[in-house]
Amino acid sequence: MSGLWIGVLGFAGLLVLMALRVPIAVAMIVSALVGYGWLAGLTPLLAHLKTAPYSLFSGYSLSVIPLFVLMGMFASEAGMSAALFRAADAWLGHRKGGLAMATIVGCAAFGAICGSSVATAATMAQVALPEMRRYGYSGAISTGTLAVGGTLGILVPPSVILVVYGLICEQNIAKLFAAAFIPGILATLGYLVAIAIYVRRNPSAAPAAARSTPEQRRRGLIEIWPVVAIFVIVVGGLYAGIFTPTEGAAVGAFLTFILALMKRALGWNRLKRALILTAETSGMIFLILLGADLFNSFLALSHLPDALASTISGLDLPPYLVMLAIMAIYIVLGCVMDELSMILLTLPILFPIVMGLDFGLPRAEVGIWFGILVLTVVGIGLVAPPVGLNVYVISGMARDVPMSETFRGVMPYLCADAVRVFYLVAFPSVSLWLVRFLG
Repeated sequence: MSGLWIGVLGFAGLLVLMALRVPIAVAMIVSALVGYGWLAGLTPLLAHLKTAPYSLFSGYSLSVIPLFVLMGMFASEAGMSAALFRAADAWLGHRKGGLAMATIVGCAAFGAICGSSVATAATMAQVALPEMRRYGYSGAISTGTLAVGGTLGILVPPSVILVVYGLICEQNIAKLFAAAFIPGILATLGYLVAIAIYVRRNPSAAPAAARSTPEQRRRGLIEIWPVVAIFVIVVGGLYAGIFTPTEGAAVGAFLTFILALMKRALGWNRLKRALILTAETSGMIFLILLGADLFNSFLALSHLPDALASTISGLDLPPYLVMLAIMAIYIVLGCVMDELSMILLTLPILFPIVMGLDFGLPRAEVGIWFGILVLTVVGIGLVAPPVGLNVYVISGMARDVPMSETFRGVMPYLCADAVRVFYLVAFPSVSLWLVRFLG
């Protein structure tokens, strides 16, 4: 049997293991070991296993992941999401749909120091959901807003998923962060417009809250200035060349820790929980990265990615048509998988295909642009029916709201997402403008 067919069988076996609910990391490792051993033999496999894990985990670049995770854990345990929501509520809450708008803005701001979709959705739900219920918001718009707002956690930099993408595809992390800025702003504005249109047609679904006093607005801004300062220091330091991504993550984690201590919000139990959750999350990510590294080696040995890239290039299809098909694949996968597993499973095959197409852009820019597109559609998959992961998370926290109602609440946002994806695919300069300006 040819190496190509062994690669196909290995990928099919991986999908079968995932369907049997085997953890993605274990499924990747098992498929990789069987496939690599089949192609190369037991001795080369053992020789590869002797060096591959050490080569992967001894790299300095991977240390950026637990540091950004720790920064998000400190922010979450210190209650910074509540301050961000209160500030947004003070300026937007008096409008119809204002609490939903405040939730979106709060999710975007919290995503800037968290970097996780599910964590952003779950953390903001604890703060915003009781307020929306108190003012009589419908279950659809309240839970739908929280599910969609969580996706901003992986789009607004710094993003752990963007870091992983940069490491796997060997792309500049600082440039990826810069490329995500404008799409992140567009996503936030698009969701705000979707809320405004929705409440115009359904005013009773999201009544206005009480108008805040000037003093409340001023106090709200005072509460969040340290969070804004941390974001500016970390991201500004990256673009100014003061920090490497790892150093920026370390500075961000340290400043977030100091801020939490100053707020007296990080007692011993919260500190211990933040450290344990960071270790658990980082361990999970690293195990998946190991599985992906072994699986990538197996696929490279089988030449499956190269064969697929050559085949698609030979079909002479319009490059943008291929890109739209890839985006559709990610949306479908997002219905049943988390964002990290999704990109690590697909990038070994899809990234070479994209890099082999001619979009009229330099290869370095194609890699960055593709990363932003992947991040965008992965977020859509996390809330799209029938099995959006974020919807399940929010439904678990709002058990009195049927999941079907949450999916109805997501639909206006998905319309805004469709417009944004089309715009980002049709006009790559939207993602690349800031990269070119800073570079």
